[in-house]
Amino acid sequence: MNKGASPVIGEVNPSDAWKILSEDADARLIDVRTSAEWGFVGVPDLTGLGHSLVCVEWAGFPGMSKNARFAAEVEEALAGHIPSKFLFLCRSGARSLSAAALVLDHFAQKGIEVECLNVAEGFEGDLDGQKHRGTTNGWKSRGLAWRQS
Repeated sequence: MNKGASPVIGEVNPSDAWKILSEDADARLIDVRTSAEWGFVGVPDLTGLGHSLVCVEWAGFPGMSKNARFAAEVEEALAGHIPSKFLFLCRSGARSLSAAALVLDHFAQKGIEVECLNVAEGFEGDLDGQKHRGTTNGWKSRGLAWRQS
């Protein structure tokens, strides 16, 4: 990395995220949605890959105020092991991009280099013509493993 250059957040689609997780035992998927979303919409099921999903709210429902301890909570959830690659997931890819940037900066300030990837499309994907999610793209639409929590 060049001095003064900002690290770049990469983007992958959900299928590529699944492939990364299946091939890299050290990679971690961080689901940044709200506890209400985890409970009512479902969560990625990584048990077949031997991974545990890390769930840390980027913002709290219903007010959606940003979690000021987000990066610290991610680090705490990792119990002392900092993976070299993080993948971030939200509903459609917007919150997760902001979360990835924050975590990348958090570890850079500690002198720890990590790769952060945003899962574009998110868990539910973009709105379709009827203003519904989950039919056009996203984790669920691509047929990747998930479960109700």
